[in-house]
Amino acid sequence: MTSFDTSPQLNVWRALLALAVVFVMLATTGWTAVRSHRTPSPLQASLSAWEHGQIGGHALPDPGEAPARLARFFASLTDRQRDRLVRRYPLALGNMNGAPVVLRYRANRVALHAARETERARMRDGRLSAVGQYTAGRRMHRYDALLAKGRQILAFNPEGSGRVAEVFGDLDRAQRVSVVVPGVDTDVLTFQRTNRKYSAPVGMASALYRAEREASPTTRTAVIAWADYTAPNGLGMDAATAMRANSGALRLNALVRVLPGRAPVALYCHSYGSVVCGVAAHALPRRVTDIAVAGSPGMRAENAAGLRSHARVWAMRDADDWIQDVPYLEVGGLGHGADPMSSAFGARVLSARGAKGHGGYFEPGTESLHNFAEIGVGAYRAVRCARRDQNDQQDRKDDVCLKGLPDGATAGRA
Repeated sequence: MTSFDTSPQLNVWRALLALAVVFVMLATTGWTAVRSHRTPSPLQASLSAWEHGQIGGHALPDPGEAPARLARFFASLTDRQRDRLVRRYPLALGNMNGAPVVLRYRANRVALHAARETERARMRDGRLSAVGQYTAGRRMHRYDALLAKGRQILAFNPEGSGRVAEVFGDLDRAQRVSVVVPGVDTDVLTFQRTNRKYSAPVGMASALYRAEREASPTTRTAVIAWADYTAPNGLGMDAATAMRANSGALRLNALVRVLPGRAPVALYCHSYGSVVCGVAAHALPRRVTDIAVAGSPGMRAENAAGLRSHARVWAMRDADDWIQDVPYLEVGGLGHGADPMSSAFGARVLSARGAKGHGGYFEPGTESLHNFAEIGVGAYRAVRCARRDQNDQQDRKDDVCLKGLPDGATAGRA
């Protein structure tokens, strides 16, 4: 257990307790009650229309059917029938597990066009405040960027703060697949950034994709920037509990289970994203071979074995990352458990040299990105382990983080 004799940790712990009190007060006064009679979201409306739709005189299959059965349904259609479904039910189809990924890309382009026009109209809606009109403009420009030629949007939901996932590379032909799971304050507006580019999902995933191609040009890789869960907003109650992680873990597991082919999958979980991965770990399919966490507040487990996963668990943290001052424990649902960087946890600890703080793990030129890329292409013995202390001159190839790994620089590749 982490000591509480340092002021940053004590302050964080007091903040967690204060948040717990606030949460109890809100719950007992009815503020957390779910509103009824809400207007269906665009995605819900699209799914409802799908459930009542027909194609070729036959009812459409349940969108919650087993992915394999949905795949057979789409394979039985003509190109004209597929086009019709894309135009009529873009949000339902664009988020449907089991639908061919190329069809999902097309459906989400249609959905993005519609969402962009909705926000364009909201920009001029006099009933909205100036802030509301400004936010509509920001969303319109984000949708416009997502519609740029060549972008492959695997999932899109404009409801609330918005969810989105994007693919880099050819997912259908990939020999190795990587999924980037981001943390707090991730939504449709922060999915991509100009400033601090590599701290946002698009920058993270694109940098990883380029690094994997450099690490092994002959290995066909695909990387998914996965912001298709509702992340906590800021460092409040949602970030201190597993509520968002629980729902995110279900969505992450659903994604991995419907990825095309049989390529090995590696998860890269940043900050609160590592909580999502930790909660999901026990249910992930065996094709998930690696779970790598960076700047983790904990994984909702006391050790790697407690994740109940067959996947290799890797951890890294920059020396200047503020997350190290968060108390690594879980009490009454607050906090996320043991420090994945501790020797007692049992993860394979990697070097993050050059990362520079909490948001720098995917910056080009860093050892953190180098390590992620080598894991992504299966070159496990090319990773660079963290030194145990400043005076440790031991050869990194003998480090505990490399023990038991497959032999050979290309071990683990499909």
